[in-house]
Amino acid sequence: MKHRKFGNTGKTVSEIGFGAWQLGNGYDWEGMKDDEAITLVREALDKGVNFFDTAPGYGRGKSEELLGRALAGKRSEAVINTKFGHWADGKTDYSANRIRESVEQSLKRLNTDYLDSILLHNPPFDDLDGKHGHFEALEALRQEGKIISYGASVDSSKEMLELIEKTNVGTIETMFNVFYQETATAFKRAAERNIALIVKIPLDSGWLSGKYNAESTFEGVRKRWSPDVIRKRGELVERIKFVTDAETTMTMAALRFILAYPEVSTVIPGVRNTAQLIENAAAGDRPMPEEHVRKLQELWDNEIKHLNLGW
Repeated sequence: MKHRKFGNTGKTVSEIGFGAWQLGNGYDWEGMKDDEAITLVREALDKGVNFFDTAPGYGRGKSEELLGRALAGKRSEAVINTKFGHWADGKTDYSANRIRESVEQSLKRLNTDYLDSILLHNPPFDDLDGKHGHFEALEALRQEGKIISYGASVDSSKEMLELIEKTNVGTIETMFNVFYQETATAFKRAAERNIALIVKIPLDSGWLSGKYNAESTFEGVRKRWSPDVIRKRGELVERIKFVTDAETTMTMAALRFILAYPEVSTVIPGVRNTAQLIENAAAGDRPMPEEHVRKLQELWDNEIKHLNLGW
């Protein structure tokens, strides 16, 4: 597993991280059993995956709890990113004066005395420039040694640039994948500021795993797509199959596309079983051919960015 610099923290992280939304999460889909989740996290560590992304709202706090249990005795081997804003009780509250409370709760669930990074979890745009005291509160916690880095999880280059130009954040998590490349316009500026970049939703909520097509139907959190969007996405999946071969799955190719950007610190696909973990980790074995990267960029520029695919 290759590692990359994690912003200005002095740490390095595995190129392929571990998205932990699914750990203990029986609210959005069938949750894993506790022992299965713990085993999976430890298997990831054994394979060189050291970056774990979680949040209080994932599984109503269960994701953090399971990570804490799995990393007991191995905390120094892991880099943990959690978030603030979506609470374990299912409520949403971005009040700056509640950041310390949230951090203390996360520390307890994660069974640790420090967080490697913590992010405002998709906050309102008005909170991104720091005028409401969010980053002052986080800086105070950093000075106390309870957190090492802080920032926000966002979905657009506009949000990224608001953070980059108006605050001193050290970490940004952003949506970016083959079917959503808009945020790449801010990558260079983030790198110039030595900001760690975490890429979320790298498989476009499953579409870039190759398991869905124009005839697919969905329930739960993925029921948000209209029939027209499903059709468009299915057609796009067919068009990008040139990135696969006998040794490269769609998932591996999708992750390699993201890793073709040197500004990215780590990418966090979700992991539900050992097979997915092995497939994700294998994405780091070799780079995507430059010609494939270029073709996917051109497809975005010429066609996909004009479509209303949502997320």
